[in-house]
Amino acid sequence: MWFSIALVLAVTFFFPIFFMVTSSFKGENEIFAIPFRWFPQDFQGFAQYAKAFDRVPLGQFFFNSAFMAIVDVVVTVIFSAMAGYGFAKFKFRGQRIMFFFVLATITVPFQILIIPLYVQVFKLGWADSYAGLIIPGIMNAFGVFMMRQFAYSIPDELLDAARIDGAGEFRIFWRIVLPLLAPASASLAVIIFLFSWNNFLWPLIVIRSQQLQTVPVGMTTFTEPYNGPPQWAVSMAVSTLATLPIALLFIFFQRYFIQGLAMSGIKG
Repeated sequence: MWFSIALVLAVTFFFPIFFMVTSSFKGENEIFAIPFRWFPQDFQGFAQYAKAFDRVPLGQFFFNSAFMAIVDVVVTVIFSAMAGYGFAKFKFRGQRIMFFFVLATITVPFQILIIPLYVQVFKLGWADSYAGLIIPGIMNAFGVFMMRQFAYSIPDELLDAARIDGAGEFRIFWRIVLPLLAPASASLAVIIFLFSWNNFLWPLIVIRSQQLQTVPVGMTTFTEPYNGPPQWAVSMAVSTLATLPIALLFIFFQRYFIQGLAMSGIKG
């Protein structure tokens, strides 16, 4: 019974991916054909992919998305690990209040912060630039909370032994704590990369030039064009390409991703 339920859920979640991939090889008229066509009858090969690269600088879009996501991942993981380790292993005045305010930022919807955040970016001269695209998203409270929960599992005796041997706090963090936080770091890296790669609203607001657009924003060229009907087959081809990095990332880091999520709540 459980296998049957799991099979139904797997097929349900897999169908949109199947539809996306097969539609990227169909003709435009086949995508919404009735009755539904499971496989392309008018096989287009890689023609839809070629149209995508001919229509827009798709390679530049992928570079922008990858650059933004990689910088977000590196900075967020390192600083979240530092903050989480500090909240978990150091006692200082106002610790609980500070951590409460960090968690409170999670409850604030991003849509509320868009206008004041854009005003700040504009006054700093970061509008329509990599700085305005990347810097506002390089730190978040979820990463701090996740790293704090995982850092509780690090034995205090191990840290004390390193201090007795003469290691400084930064050396302890880089040589002992950060390697032990590898599963949580990998899990957080996948989550942040997925969020940054799929981020649509903020790049849409802060970026004006086509050369700085990311993949989600660039896809609107095919789905909401101003000079012709939507090109759904080409859009499916771009969507397939945009899904590949996420799929490969999850396949290679699946073990760390699951372990990190499982261990993040062992202590509170």
